[in-house]
Amino acid sequence: MDEVGIRVAPVGDHLVFRVLGPIEVAGAGGPVRIPPGRQQIILASLLVEANKVVSTDHLVDTLWEVNPPDTARTQVQICVSRLRKTLSDAGVEVSIVTRPPGYQLRVPETSLDVHEFTRAVAEARAAAKRGALAEASEVLRAAVGLWRGPCLSGLSGRSLRTRALRLEEDRLNAVETYLGIDLELGRHHELVGETGRLVHEHPLRERPRALLMLALYRSGRKAEALEVYRAGRDLLVEELGLEPGEELRGLERAIHAGDASLLRSPAPERDQPPTPHVDAAPSRAVPRQLPADTADFIGGEALIRTAEEVLTGRRERRAIGLVVVIGRPGVGKSTLAAHIGHRITEEHFPDGQLYCDLRGTYGDAGQSADVLGRFLQALGIPGSLIPADLAARTEMYRTMLADRRVLVVLDNAVSERQVLPLLPGSGTCAVVVTSRSRLTGLPGARQLKLDVLDLDQSLALLGRVIGEDRVSGEREAAEALVRTVGGLPLALRIVAARLAARPHWSLASMVHRLASERHRLDELAHGEMTIRASLSLTHDGLDRPTRRLFGLLSLAEGPSLPGWVAGAVLDDDRPYASDLIEPLVDVQMLDVVSVDGSGGFRYRFQDIIRLFAREQLSTADAEERHRVQERVLGGWLALAERAHRGVYGGDFTALHGDAPRWHPPADHVAQLLERPIEWLEGELPNLRAAVAQAARIGMDELCWDLAVTATTVFEARGHLDDWQHTHDEALRATRAAHNTRGTAALLASLGTLHINRGRPAESKAALTEALELFTEIGDPLGRALCHRDLGLLTRQAGDDAGALALYESALRGFAQVDDVVGRAIVLTQRAHILMRTGHGDEVLEQLAEAMDICRSVGYAGGIATTMRRIGQVQLHRGEHARAERTLSEVLEMVRANRDVIGESHLLHNLGEVNAAAGRHDTARDYFEQSIAVRERIMDHEGAAVVRRDLALMEARITA
Repeated sequence: MDEVGIRVAPVGDHLVFRVLGPIEVAGAGGPVRIPPGRQQIILASLLVEANKVVSTDHLVDTLWEVNPPDTARTQVQICVSRLRKTLSDAGVEVSIVTRPPGYQLRVPETSLDVHEFTRAVAEARAAAKRGALAEASEVLRAAVGLWRGPCLSGLSGRSLRTRALRLEEDRLNAVETYLGIDLELGRHHELVGETGRLVHEHPLRERPRALLMLALYRSGRKAEALEVYRAGRDLLVEELGLEPGEELRGLERAIHAGDASLLRSPAPERDQPPTPHVDAAPSRAVPRQLPADTADFIGGEALIRTAEEVLTGRRERRAIGLVVVIGRPGVGKSTLAAHIGHRITEEHFPDGQLYCDLRGTYGDAGQSADVLGRFLQALGIPGSLIPADLAARTEMYRTMLADRRVLVVLDNAVSERQVLPLLPGSGTCAVVVTSRSRLTGLPGARQLKLDVLDLDQSLALLGRVIGEDRVSGEREAAEALVRTVGGLPLALRIVAARLAARPHWSLASMVHRLASERHRLDELAHGEMTIRASLSLTHDGLDRPTRRLFGLLSLAEGPSLPGWVAGAVLDDDRPYASDLIEPLVDVQMLDVVSVDGSGGFRYRFQDIIRLFAREQLSTADAEERHRVQERVLGGWLALAERAHRGVYGGDFTALHGDAPRWHPPADHVAQLLERPIEWLEGELPNLRAAVAQAARIGMDELCWDLAVTATTVFEARGHLDDWQHTHDEALRATRAAHNTRGTAALLASLGTLHINRGRPAESKAALTEALELFTEIGDPLGRALCHRDLGLLTRQAGDDAGALALYESALRGFAQVDDVVGRAIVLTQRAHILMRTGHGDEVLEQLAEAMDICRSVGYAGGIATTMRRIGQVQLHRGEHARAERTLSEVLEMVRANRDVIGESHLLHNLGEVNAAAGRHDTARDYFEQSIAVRERIMDHEGAAVVRRDLALMEARITA
């Protein structure tokens, strides 16, 4: 692990190929003409995947998006042959080699502008990390200067357009980054014009708008900064129906308040050596979980004032402020709760907001414990440190909130039993609960009943949607319409949306249509007839394909619907399947709730609307419903599988079944899974719902495969409750279906879970049963996974010889199936034993092999783990300077990955290194930092271990 100095070449030197603009090639004698059309498209496709194999099928799809000719593959071969000749004749030192299943363009890293851009961005990131902000800004500006116009301009092809959009996004991120750096350097006066142009070009991007607001404010132009916010908010509401994000809202509040922190001193424009120390009192996690506020909120002003008084303590109170909002379905309870939360949270609850939709839970202790687990993780407690039982979680939760000012919103509660464990114990916090029931058993709760809108409020809401002139022009019809829907906000919004989409319809005609529908509709439930009438009227006005989609979408369970689900429901592989959903959004049959990682929207059914949609499935037979569910669940499995490959660099250490997959369009998947672990974590509620649905409808093969595949995020981010719940459900399904391999896979995974939870006896029992089943069916990968984890358990029990034997069995199994990452993990785990038994040289050789494997496949987690082990070996050998460099590098990696447990371990290791080297003050700092981190996450046992090592060092100093 010696340090190596790297001299980075200037940005843009020696470029041969340029795609950041029109495609250009430079040969020995000057520019090389590539014939436009197919040859340019193929060259561009190979360049954007330079040094990777591009399949012939991909090239065919790029050239002919639909209906390729029978000779398509031959034509691709001809184009590639001509490209080779053109480049060779021009003296371009590059090769296009045939590699199954297609072609690979081999180019030096410095000859392609995309590679140069990526290198420069990485160099700038490193410069910023070491404090050289001016250098980072300069390098980023030079990188952005590589653009000569729109990326790949003049070329057609869906995949090329998608890749161009991703590169444009990278460019914008680089621009935003150097503008932010320049602001830190105090260059706000010079940035106003440049940032303003960026906002004008990309008005819906929030980051440039925030930078412009800050530049204006620091330039003494407060009013203009606030006007930039107002213009952006109006645009977001009008175009997307969304409020600005927390960054913009927080900045606007800070500018209004004249927050002095916005006028920070400029950072020095010189390199600053990095300090090895951090604050010994790490900042606490501040959750921001409230749903977005509603831009056109109307009504409930008296209730809002009462709620604010109770929640903020304006009326004297000693216990927590507790408000229960009750009302019938569709009356707007959830909307009101979110609105109240946004009005009071910043001033009165600066330590954050916790939110959970309790819909579908029924108050049993297990599910309350599940909610507490999610809250504790949001408050910064790693999943592996969260206790299993409800009482212990409640105690930890109330301890965490004892000195914090946090607002808790519990939406759609069913019973007092469900809510009571979720109440904080401190009067510094407050709670808003929404429910259809009164929940009179909640002590000290203030009951607020939300009723329907009155006439004036209803007309105001109607006017905001369809226009006040239209309402005033048919005042009597508008009043009749309000009476017809009973003043229910949900029903009124649905009807208003339909009117807004049909400006030629009169309000009187809508009243007539609704009245004619009502007489032949049965009630969904007492008091809900007006909602059902409104839904039926809107539903019947949709075209037939959209009506069919509406009903079938209700078969997709989970709290939200990504756009690709519409494609799965209809077996439609169009690139933008969300286009199919938009007609339902237009008439408010679906809500837009967020934007996913690919920039697409996510949707959600209101509870009553989903129930209505299920009623419309009467025309779909059982076989069609099954196929739809199979495709949607198969889509979740295909995406989770791809995400696992993205994390591990391939299908390593993964057991899969033969359930059918449904694959969303490849370009969309590439965008969606650009950050695979973040995608997995963001989709946890949907993945968990998919496992439960698969178990319930008898898809046991898909169920166990999806549950086991999702372990990638369960383990990486400590979602141990989700791990347990999904596997328990899947295990019941596989046992009932006598699915031996699925049962074995789940038991093996549960064995790993029990290791993470510190339950060796339960782990050994699960792994032993799994090993027997894998042996019975002859599954070498399953046996290898069991041997690996049993080796770890045996090592922890102190039996080094037994552990080494099990590790050898695991290595043979992984070799049999060519699982190189499995081998690397075993080599890293085994190194601990070899290090302690005096095999130092052998350890470093094996760790070097493990590091090569992890780097070759891009397995970042394995790189960090192996490097930490190398640092420990270096410490053991007395190589203190090398050990400190290695462990410091790993510390940065685990911090970047938000691994707080890993951070505490690395700080402890760095304390041990400095103590061994005699640098006692530095060692003391690291030990105290480790203790502070462990105390913050309530790992008192771990903190005690670090305190012991600190005390031993102090004793040696004074001896």
